[in-house]
Amino acid sequence: MKYTEKQKTHTSKFISLVLRHQPDAAGITLDAHGWADVAALLKGMQAAGCPTDQALLEEIVRTDAKQRYAFNADHTKIRANQGHSVAVDLEFKPVEPPESLWHGTASRFLDSIMQEGLKPMSRQYVHLSPDIETAKKVGIRHGKPVILQIDTKRMHADGFLFYRAENGVWLTGSVPIRYISVTPEL
Repeated sequence: MKYTEKQKTHTSKFISLVLRHQPDAAGITLDAHGWADVAALLKGMQAAGCPTDQALLEEIVRTDAKQRYAFNADHTKIRANQGHSVAVDLEFKPVEPPESLWHGTASRFLDSIMQEGLKPMSRQYVHLSPDIETAKKVGIRHGKPVILQIDTKRMHADGFLFYRAENGVWLTGSVPIRYISVTPEL
């Protein structure tokens, strides 16, 4: 079956809401590691007015540009790769980060960040990008973008832990201001 882009986008947004923030929106629960039963998710989405079938779910997971979701080996469970505001243990293993990572934000948040550092806010982790271009795409979603360079080599040496999600997003608990510098306008 051929699905429209509008249908895929609408469904993907609802899946993101359910798997990252509000599992009860589809009447499901996530296990301790963020996994949801696919059959329960499909049934819950139907009941919530967002009818979805296994084929559409498979296509969304396979084609999502940001690789937001993953199936287990037999495709009976699904979870979001990162970005949760609900407490789950995604079983990340600490890894050594590159020398620098990047954070895209909107200029209106810069003063607060430069006073308090980067905090996870409603999420479990601060999200960092592996390159400037990705960070810019993130920042532009929120307004006039500002790109912050994070001295992750020094952070790591100072004992901060970093994780890398399956989709390439880097995660850490917080970033104090001493590790942040503002990149020149691009």
